[in-house]
Amino acid sequence: MIAATTAPSRSRRRVRLGVRIGLAALAVSAFSAFGTPAHARGPDGIADVAEKVIDAVVNISTSQTVAAKGGGSNTMPQLPPGSPFEEFFDDFFKNRRGPGGGSKGGDNNPPRKTNSLGSGFIIDASGVVVTNNHVIADADEIHVILNDGTKIKAELVGVDKKTDLAVLKIKPPKPLVAVKFGDSDKLRLGDWVVAIGNPFSLGGTVTAGIVSAKNRDISSGPYDSYIQTDASINRGNSGGPLFNLDGDVVGVNTLIISPSGGSIGIGFAVPSKTVVGVVDQLRQFGELRRGWLGVRIQSVTDEIAESLNIKPARGALVAGVDDKGPAKPAGIEPGDVVVKFDGKDVKDPKDLSRVVADTAVGKEVDVVIIRKGQEETKKVTLGRLQDPEKVQAAVKTDEPAPEKPVTQKALGLDLAALNKDLRTRYKIKDSVKGVVVTDVDANSDAAEKRLSAGDVIVEVAQEAVSSGADIQKRVDQLKKDGKKSVLLLVSNGDGELRFVALSVQ
Repeated sequence: MIAATTAPSRSRRRVRLGVRIGLAALAVSAFSAFGTPAHARGPDGIADVAEKVIDAVVNISTSQTVAAKGGGSNTMPQLPPGSPFEEFFDDFFKNRRGPGGGSKGGDNNPPRKTNSLGSGFIIDASGVVVTNNHVIADADEIHVILNDGTKIKAELVGVDKKTDLAVLKIKPPKPLVAVKFGDSDKLRLGDWVVAIGNPFSLGGTVTAGIVSAKNRDISSGPYDSYIQTDASINRGNSGGPLFNLDGDVVGVNTLIISPSGGSIGIGFAVPSKTVVGVVDQLRQFGELRRGWLGVRIQSVTDEIAESLNIKPARGALVAGVDDKGPAKPAGIEPGDVVVKFDGKDVKDPKDLSRVVADTAVGKEVDVVIIRKGQEETKKVTLGRLQDPEKVQAAVKTDEPAPEKPVTQKALGLDLAALNKDLRTRYKIKDSVKGVVVTDVDANSDAAEKRLSAGDVIVEVAQEAVSSGADIQKRVDQLKKDGKKSVLLLVSNGDGELRFVALSVQ
């Protein structure tokens, strides 16, 4: 009786064992049918895409003559910070020897050649190749290596550092396979994409993933608008194409984010919409001819939007207008907010920078602005951007004033009328008009907004001021009107303007 109650009979054990085996089989079957992650299966068309375009993807090999340092064995090309090649070159080349490398000559080693590797793709069967600028930067020689191993010397047609793109030309010994550009604007989040390139010198490598994000701004340049993908992109993939499932190029793989140095599923590609315009100009002119509006712009914060009666906060706030730029004769002024350019909505300053740059030089466009709460349309004939775009920041001085002049306090600021002594003390140009800040309360909103001694308040609520009393009068009126903030137009000593919204509560 005891044995019967404490241990199951042989027949009962068979039944239970059968149930367990059945459940296990069901679990395996269910996992096979439903549990395999989608990214592991992938769409059926990837192999077809790879087969169709693989011969149009090339390796880019460059060489550069560099001076040996300290024995010469560790010298490698200088690369842009954050370049996908940066650590790769360090690992791959630090033990290689050039002519005389590692000799007993010490610091007397002669210059030697170092090599680098990247990716590219053929867009014209006549021999036009697209790659990244950082792949071929400072190279003495550039070679394109076709998928079948044929190595051809390349000529540099042109580069654009701001979008990190370059165009090469080769003379092929035989007909080439070329790929065409697709429309990156039609990509949706979650769409499958295929990357082909030369990671870690392993040419012709195919990886697949999805579009993780669009219009990604990672602050790497003035025209950032990257496609983010989780397709494996590693060092050596730079300059290679990103394809959609139709086999069209929708991006150029350019950057990765990786603490470990390998792919962690965060890669960035320049969208084909940008690439097409850049490549066309490089092929035609050998350089970029970007549109120029001639304004300095800043973001429209919630406080600034409230001060300007703009709901919701949007657009690009004009902080300054170039006297020789196209915006000046068109009637665009500091304080205007650009909300539409050539029929395209402007959500933020980056939007305006990109759309202006992409617009043809000499084209007349409609620019919709908001001025004092009302929309106006200005017609502007774009000029050409000549000088490299510079990030302009107001120049500050931390030097305390040796003596405080007669001042008035408002908004946490000590304010004084401009005179010769104050202009000399704060190095303020004669062309700058307004009320100078001589001190800032460290606990005030003004301090948080980084106003400092030497700044000049030019306008308050879009009205010119010349004394501290003018400012206090305007602030008092705004309080009576129930306003929560006041918009200041502030200049530095050189006359560079910016808008700052301060609380009046």
